[in-house]
Amino acid sequence: MSMYTRLAPGRYQAAEHTQGPWDPATQHMGPVTALIAHELAMTAPRPGLELSRLAVDVFAPVPVGELEVRTDVVRDGKRVQCLSAAVFCGGREHARASAWRIREAATPATPAQAPPPLPDAPTDSWLSTGFGYGRATEWRFARGTPMAVGPAAAWGRLRMPLVEGEEITATERLALFADSGNGISFALDFDTHLFVNVDLTISLFRSPAGEWICLDAETVIGPSGRGLTRSILYDQSGEVGTATQTLFVAPR
Repeated sequence: MSMYTRLAPGRYQAAEHTQGPWDPATQHMGPVTALIAHELAMTAPRPGLELSRLAVDVFAPVPVGELEVRTDVVRDGKRVQCLSAAVFCGGREHARASAWRIREAATPATPAQAPPPLPDAPTDSWLSTGFGYGRATEWRFARGTPMAVGPAAAWGRLRMPLVEGEEITATERLALFADSGNGISFALDFDTHLFVNVDLTISLFRSPAGEWICLDAETVIGPSGRGLTRSILYDQSGEVGTATQTLFVAPR
C-alpha cells in the first residue's frame, strides 16, 4: 500500500490514496508536491546543500493515473543551487515547480515559535474517511475543528509510503502536508463555494525532522474572487518555516 508505484525513472502510477476532496478522479496536490520533492532530492544532490524553498504552480488538476516528473538544474553553484521540475500526464504539463537549495553553515539562530501541543488521539472527521488523501493520513487538531470555518492548527502524519519500496524524508513529509493549509482553515462553506489553490510556496529556515508535521493555518478571502492561505509549519521541535497558497474562489 503506497501513494505511488515507480514505473521507470521519473514515471509513476498514482494510487487512489492520492485522491483530493474536489474530484475522486484527480489528485490532492499534497502527494504531488511530495513526489516533486522526492524527484528533486535525486537531482544533482550535493552534501551540505539543503532544500530551502519550493514553489509549485498548478496549471490543471493532476489525474489519478500515470504521471511523469521531469527535473533539471537551472543554476548550479557552490553555495546555492536552483532546480526545476514539471509534472506531465498524457503529454500535458499539469504543474511546474522551482526549488532553491542553500549550503549549510553555522549561523546564530534567532528564537523560533514553539509548536502547538500534539494531541494524544486522532481527530475524527471527513478528513480521515472522505477521500483517498484523507484516509492515507492521520490528523490531530490542536486548535479549531475540521468542519468549522476559521483558523486551525493541526498535526498530520502519513500512514503509508509515498513511493512503494522507497524511503520518504522529513522534508517530503512536510511537502505532503503543506498543501493542506487551505483545507483545514477554510473561510467559506465547502458545500457552497470552491476555494482551490493555484500555487503553493514553501519556505524553510531549517530542515524538518520526524514523522509529524503541524500546520497553523489561516485563510482570508478578498472581495473579488481570490483568497490567500498562510500557514506556519512546525515539527515537534518547533517552527521550521511557512507555506502560502493563492486561492481561486467561486460559487459552486
